[in-house]
Amino acid sequence: MGREARRAQERSERRASRSASRPNSTATAPRSPNEQARSKGSLLKPAWAMDIINELKKVTWPSRQEVGYLSFVVIVVSLIIGTILGIADLGFGWFIEKTILR
Repeated sequence: MGREARRAQERSERRASRSASRPNSTATAPRSPNEQARSKGSLLKPAWAMDIINELKKVTWPSRQEVGYLSFVVIVVSLIIGTILGIADLGFGWFIEKTILR
């Protein structure tokens, strides 16, 4: 099973478990004072920082093997592109030297 399919399956399982645990009422309950204070954040833990931390907890990070492989791919592609650009630079330099600078 691919990573995307696995993520989609995990999301659907989480949604199903959340919907099963919620009561079947359309009206939302009023928020308690603790929930209101928590959503505003505090001086040492602002709400935006807590939002960032919560979002980072939801991220599916790549494995060490995937990071190594993708880093290798980036290095190889960079070397290939650098070589192509270097050869093009030498070629254009030679062309300019032989034609325009004569």
